[in-house]
Amino acid sequence: MTETSYIETEHIPVALRPVIGALCRIGSELSVQIARGPLEERLGAELGSNADGDTQKALDVIADKAFARALTGTGVRHYASEERETVQELDPSGRYALAIDPLDGSSNIDVNVSIGTIFSIFEAKDGAEDSFLRDTDEQIAAGYLIYGPQTTLMVTFGDGVLQYVRDPLDGMFKLAAERLTIPAGANEFAINASNYRHWSKPIRAYIDDCLAGKEGPRDKNFNMRWVASLVAETHRILTRGGIFLYPSDNRPGYEHGRLRMVYECAPIAMLVEQAGGQATSGCDRLLGQRADTLHARTPLVFGSGEKVSRVCAYHDLPEEEVSALFGNRGLFRA
Repeated sequence: MTETSYIETEHIPVALRPVIGALCRIGSELSVQIARGPLEERLGAELGSNADGDTQKALDVIADKAFARALTGTGVRHYASEERETVQELDPSGRYALAIDPLDGSSNIDVNVSIGTIFSIFEAKDGAEDSFLRDTDEQIAAGYLIYGPQTTLMVTFGDGVLQYVRDPLDGMFKLAAERLTIPAGANEFAINASNYRHWSKPIRAYIDDCLAGKEGPRDKNFNMRWVASLVAETHRILTRGGIFLYPSDNRPGYEHGRLRMVYECAPIAMLVEQAGGQATSGCDRLLGQRADTLHARTPLVFGSGEKVSRVCAYHDLPEEEVSALFGNRGLFRA
């Protein structure tokens, strides 16, 4: 099969079809490996740390090598991976620069929770790092593959979000939805509540008001979600609505959040905005920002527009007002 045999190509820009086809081919192969779980090699085995100090699992390395091989010859000049310290040149004459988190959510490999692959595509520049250390709104495509009950590709080329589902009968990704939009009404938020004591007062005040439910100032009950897989959280919000928060906090190493701008936040932000939502670094729109290093981190808040705007409003309040809110309504006070 050719690379483009792995996906219906009608809605994909012609020049990008080999790239998207290669991503889908490897995604299809990974979905089979992941579905076999412990029947495969130990996919969740720890192999050490990547360039950024995070634990590497066997499947992280397998996925990274597979995508790099598959993308060679597809028009990708520069390949930047979360699993590699530096940018790799695949095709010297290639037109594109592709950033990828080959296996997002790898801590969930052994517990059968949805994991995925996140990618971002730019027009390549002559400088390898210059291709990625640029305004994030210069992306020409962004998307993710999610390996769950269905293996699904969510992708945008700057004109809405397309959803493709891998048909297990023939292995082809088939168009399931066009111009997908985030539902506005879901009363769900996703955050790691174990870090509550480390958050800033605006974040704590926002979450306290959600937890206060019908009796609180929001006058409605909320559900909390936390999967610890950015792809899984994003997929739920794109299909069902809600808000995701991974703020900065006062722990060493978390002052700028923990998610990477280049490999995770920029492509998710493009998808979310193309689906009618908002994505910020807490208050500031994330698209239009740029990373200063390949592995730079940033806070990330995204979801339906009204919810994200409300988080920004808490940050915009004067300190004395936020302190009053937190003091009066903090549900976790001793």
